[in-house]
Amino acid sequence: MGAEVGAEMKPERPARPADQVGTVERDGVTTAYQVWDGPAVERGNGGPTVVLLPTWSIVPSRMWKAQVPYLARHFRVVTFDGRGSGSSSKPVGAAAYAESEYVADAFAVLDAAGVTECVVVGFSRGCPWALQLAAAQPTRVLGVVCVGSAPGLVPEPRGLWGKRQESDEGWAKYNRYYWQDGGYEEFIRFFFGQLFNEPHSSKQIEDGIRWGLQIGPERLVDTEAARQAHSPSLPPVECPVLVVHGSDDAVRPLAEGERLAELTGGSLVVVEGGGHAPHARDPVVFNRLLKDFVDRVTPQQPVRRTWVRALNRPRRALYLSSPIGLGHAKRDLAIARELRLLRPDLQLDWLAQHPVTRVLEDAGETLHPASSWLLSEAAHVDFEADEHDLHAFQTVRRMDELLIANFLTFADVVDDRHYDLVIADEAWEVDYFLHENPELKHFAYAWLTDFIGWLPMPDGGPAEAALTADYNAEMLEHRARYPRLRDHSLFVGDPEDIVTTTFGPDLPSIRDWATTNYTFTGYITSTPSAPQTRERLGYRTDRLLCVVSVGGSGVGSALLHRVLEAVPLARRLVPGLEFAFVTGPRIDPAELPTTPGVTVHGYLPNLQEHLAVADLAITQGGLTTCMELTALRIPFIYIPLRHHFEQNFHVRHRLDRHNAGHHLTYEEASNPDALAEAIAKRLTRSVDYLPIATDGAARAATLLNELL
Repeated sequence: MGAEVGAEMKPERPARPADQVGTVERDGVTTAYQVWDGPAVERGNGGPTVVLLPTWSIVPSRMWKAQVPYLARHFRVVTFDGRGSGSSSKPVGAAAYAESEYVADAFAVLDAAGVTECVVVGFSRGCPWALQLAAAQPTRVLGVVCVGSAPGLVPEPRGLWGKRQESDEGWAKYNRYYWQDGGYEEFIRFFFGQLFNEPHSSKQIEDGIRWGLQIGPERLVDTEAARQAHSPSLPPVECPVLVVHGSDDAVRPLAEGERLAELTGGSLVVVEGGGHAPHARDPVVFNRLLKDFVDRVTPQQPVRRTWVRALNRPRRALYLSSPIGLGHAKRDLAIARELRLLRPDLQLDWLAQHPVTRVLEDAGETLHPASSWLLSEAAHVDFEADEHDLHAFQTVRRMDELLIANFLTFADVVDDRHYDLVIADEAWEVDYFLHENPELKHFAYAWLTDFIGWLPMPDGGPAEAALTADYNAEMLEHRARYPRLRDHSLFVGDPEDIVTTTFGPDLPSIRDWATTNYTFTGYITSTPSAPQTRERLGYRTDRLLCVVSVGGSGVGSALLHRVLEAVPLARRLVPGLEFAFVTGPRIDPAELPTTPGVTVHGYLPNLQEHLAVADLAITQGGLTTCMELTALRIPFIYIPLRHHFEQNFHVRHRLDRHNAGHHLTYEEASNPDALAEAIAKRLTRSVDYLPIATDGAARAATLLNELL
């Protein structure tokens, strides 16, 4: 499937920034490198370094983004942009891109970074450079890993690239004149479609196109002219070699990898159905293979472990609670309380990140120490957000390297300790990569969600509609192929809460599919068990109260300011009206100016108690707060984030079904007069909400208890 790259694309944000950045210069050419110190440096005992080499200059070192965060938890990691790409120099002329120049650049980077012993990893054209490094300095290079090998050991057609072609179909696009005469972008799109020929590879193709367009045709011509002038040769290497190659590689055939493994005496791992870049398309299996290889070829500290006989093991569950919105934590705590009533002996660990950890710590829950290794999804959301605008679908797509790293942290956790049950509340990375790597499941597994199906925003046009349908289709294929991977699929709500639209063209109705594939818990509330009083919470009893609350990320700041602008007007329409603003854990309360009639709170662990005593609430379109207000029968205005498909479609559908809340767009809410008028009207209207059952947590816990 193709991918669109447009001006609206946000800049890349590494999930884990480098600990050191530097440059090294050779003959007027500057090479930019990065170093991640890893745990060995923190312990002060040196330890192995993994060097991820550049490849063809069509991509920068960011092509290793799926590897760096995970490897940097275990080893020191070095990457650098090859000449012609990324932040390195882009010299002119084919001579500057000779193979010997890349190898010399690599040695210069190793010297600058103080690398004395390393495992070198090459991808495609980087493979022969890795082998030359090992041959030249065998005491420095302890092992070589080659993925998508392209040392030229298998004959390939020559002469076509440097001659004008009558056709531009298929691989005829691989031609210098086609690139220089205006066909460069079409070649880039074709090439990365071939490089990532596995189904559902839209994000990898999109990344490749973006990177490929950054170099331009003239420099790419120089790099290929240098390669065409070079006669392939294989230097003798003495260190261990691991070759990883896709069986369906459309760029270099599997025979290339097989021949390389044969000539080096190396190990060969074939990714059946894989394309040219298994490290990017199948990062979980590749990263684990790479770590095992590094562990084998480098000196190791003695291992100390304890194995517990099966009948001596405590009953233990691992709970994963999504950090995208604090509502997950609230409902998960409610489920955990009910589950402990059924299983008093249950030991429950939480693998979570800020701001969920704040909620869990306040509740006295046990955080797994590996929680500190998780990369921040909330920080990524804050980076992606604009003024009351969060493109939720694209935000998750662009979270790919972060999700890969966090899944591998999860995999390390469940490998290190036995868990009877893993409960994943919208832990998207765990559900996706377990379906991609089902052999890693060795525990009972329950999945929870309150929405099903990625949906396109109207202004995304056909391209976004195709992308969301492709993501949905992959999920449907996962579930059809591995229906028993989830021991329970729980939907937090009722069948009528699910939208009736389809997953995409020629795909089933979302509600019809969900009713067959999910068990429904009903909604899970965290409303106060006993009525609260305004006096105890510090509010006056002789004034009307409006509570304004935003979610757990920083995206709500703009809405708070818009409501503040309407406060004086609303207080003129409703004399004596008081406001309580709740900023949440990621917005500084001091950011809001002092305004008469307004009390500002930061994070409130008992937010639902404040909502329960309100006469009116104003909130974003997040499901949890809106449904808590519905359960409390409090009038409320909700203003969904722009481009947030879940809030605009899934949540709004559920609220319409419950006849709950008053919807405003952000544009409408940005008019102070209109917002003040809406506030005044909502304060005078009674509610007629559909009742919400209060036993959802108990029902969910009963279902989870079956797996224990």
